[in-house]
Amino acid sequence: MLDAVHYLSLCKSFFNPVDSQNILHEAPFFVVRGVFVSDSEEEEVYCGLKRSQKKLFKRNKTEYSRLADHIGLFPLVMISPSDSELIHEGSESRRKFMDGVIAQFDRVYLNDLIAYARIVSQRNALLKKFAETGYFAQESIEIWDVQLVEFARRIHEKREKLVAELIPVFQRYYEKISGGTERVQLVYHSDLNEGDFDAVLRGAIKKDRLLQHTTVGVHKDDLELTIDGYAVKKYGSQGQQKSYLIALKLAQFDHIRRIKNCAPLLLLDDIQDKLDEARVMRLMEVVSGDHFGQIFITDTHADRISGVFSEGVERQFRQFHIKGGVVKSTVELLSNAK
Repeated sequence: MLDAVHYLSLCKSFFNPVDSQNILHEAPFFVVRGVFVSDSEEEEVYCGLKRSQKKLFKRNKTEYSRLADHIGLFPLVMISPSDSELIHEGSESRRKFMDGVIAQFDRVYLNDLIAYARIVSQRNALLKKFAETGYFAQESIEIWDVQLVEFARRIHEKREKLVAELIPVFQRYYEKISGGTERVQLVYHSDLNEGDFDAVLRGAIKKDRLLQHTTVGVHKDDLELTIDGYAVKKYGSQGQQKSYLIALKLAQFDHIRRIKNCAPLLLLDDIQDKLDEARVMRLMEVVSGDHFGQIFITDTHADRISGVFSEGVERQFRQFHIKGGVVKSTVELLSNAK
């Protein structure tokens, strides 16, 4: 259910980026359809994919020519156990996190990312050609370098600004959720931090020619995730790591809300995973404030999630019991109703 909402908001699955792999094995296609309601306006969104065909995406029955035009219309933040890849996987996961935040409110940034990736691909192809022919033309590589520098500087500037604005909000949320005194931090690493990317490119050309690909640039950026100055990957407990990721995603929520002046949908998948009862309760208290809008929460135990709302969290909620993809029953309750 959460992934269906994610599809309709961001044009892709949260769990599997390969669209064709989201079709049931015995089925020829999949369809996801939903209605977003905002300020008394209703907008229908449709996503469909047949095997070996292009994905079809529509809003109010009008097909998009570019999926990028839909990104950001219905902002969304998802918190899931799979967020752990931000800590445990490579730098690509952390770049995707930064890009996913910015792309929901800055369409120019998304276009810059696409253009930058295309230029890197063309430059890499030229480097491979040089290696195959044994001939190197500096002026040919400089044609791509000029364009690479232009887009890289814009991307770097926006990533740098994002991280700087996330940090204080992220630290406040971590303190609320963890109840601890640890100091969490984000450090943005980039080849462009020194400022002169032209010089960095020139300095890397020998290595680029040897490896036959572009070894420097914003496609190598990374976020260093620390707690009390130590890598959270190595020294953070499971509870600390989970609190770290939730706080980071809530900071993302605040950032998008402030810029777009509306609350994104918040999707919480299996919130009990690796969180003790106290941290779950603090999280629910945080997201139950008026600052947050519509929230979807999943849990494998109905009594456990309803218990959270009966023990101090004052928030109206509706509970759906789903089995085998079928909604069996619904319950509408007001927690702590008197």
